[in-house]
Amino acid sequence: MPHTITLHRVFRCPPVRLFNAFANAAALAKWLPPFGFTCTVHDLDFRAGGKFRMAFTNHTNGQSHSFGGEYLEITPNERIRYTDVFDDPNLPGTMTCTIELREVLCGTELRVTQEGIPDVIPAEMCHLGWQEGLIQLAQLAEPEINQ
Repeated sequence: MPHTITLHRVFRCPPVRLFNAFANAAALAKWLPPFGFTCTVHDLDFRAGGKFRMAFTNHTNGQSHSFGGEYLEITPNERIRYTDVFDDPNLPGTMTCTIELREVLCGTELRVTQEGIPDVIPAEMCHLGWQEGLIQLAQLAEPEINQ
């Protein structure tokens, strides 16, 4: 049975900074991979119907896994919904990820729902990977830099 995970986090920044971190290839490459991985974004057409391709590479052993998908829905500063498909046939199926942003008193509430995670990926490992990515997202999006 494919897994579903949900995450929730509040960031000390406006929704636009988080939204832009999903919309920009260089920003995605900086924050999205879990600790110990690098990310190469090969293509990013950030619009409903647009597609993306990227790869995560394990810094320790050099092994890489690539994946891509399609943006299903984009509402600026509020919602991003997309599919993910691994190139590896041992990781079958299509995952769907929904990112919801909501402005709150101290910044932005972010909710992540990822559905259809292949059985061979333990849900807790996927959850941990997202947690690590969200730590890096906070380090990218929260600082107020006025230069």
